[in-house]
Amino acid sequence: MATTINTLRSMKKSGEKFTCLTAYDSTFAHVASASGVDVLLVGDSLGMVLQGHDSTVPVTMEDMIYHTQCVKNGNQGALIMADMPFMSYATPEQAMENAALLMQAGAHMVKLEGGDWLCETIALLGERGIPVCGHLGLTPQSVNKLGGYRVQGREDAQANMMIEHARAMSDSGADVILVECIPSALGTKLTQALDCPVIGIGAGKETDGQVLVLHDMLGITPGKTAKFVKNFLQNGRSISEAITAYVAEVKSGEFPGNEHGFE
Repeated sequence: MATTINTLRSMKKSGEKFTCLTAYDSTFAHVASASGVDVLLVGDSLGMVLQGHDSTVPVTMEDMIYHTQCVKNGNQGALIMADMPFMSYATPEQAMENAALLMQAGAHMVKLEGGDWLCETIALLGERGIPVCGHLGLTPQSVNKLGGYRVQGREDAQANMMIEHARAMSDSGADVILVECIPSALGTKLTQALDCPVIGIGAGKETDGQVLVLHDMLGITPGKTAKFVKNFLQNGRSISEAITAYVAEVKSGEFPGNEHGFE
């Protein structure tokens, strides 16, 4: 049975955790969705893990459209969420045009990085039938402004502002909020404060869903491993077994553990 926005809402209401994993091609989309992953994220992280860039900034709309089409072709019932790349939604009008292209390519939802300045865009997209996920916390497209990949929301003022922005985005029609690299306690507060489902990555274990980059959870990303990552391709597992283990550990609450979170 296909996963929809209503599925995620029902899971939040019942307290059942859901899983999200990045996918960039048909084969991995097939394996992940057949292994029980609820949401496939066609992430602009492809700029780093596939293209070899040092950030997501160089990723284009053409890149995102192509990879969304590939993921759609292999999907076995997961909800497909596609990132809108850097500067593809600077105005509401630009956002509508580009979001439409991603939906036509096979996405069921688009994801935007930013704060309450996105509220008008979120409302307009929703009115026109385009579901939206708002991305808060560490927003990789803003890495140059943030001064690097750093935990966000440790100061009370910043944490309170993030909650306010999340509420404003939800009130404007955001269907999902994704939070990245924030203190676990803030992840809990955000999840409790919002009616819409909250997906976390490095945001503690209390969020409604968890997301990881596919290459990270398979332990094949070069360089230093982020604190919130766990390598599931261990103990002789196949790739499909690793993804199945990820799904099982998220559902049971085993992953993420306290060691994967931030204070």
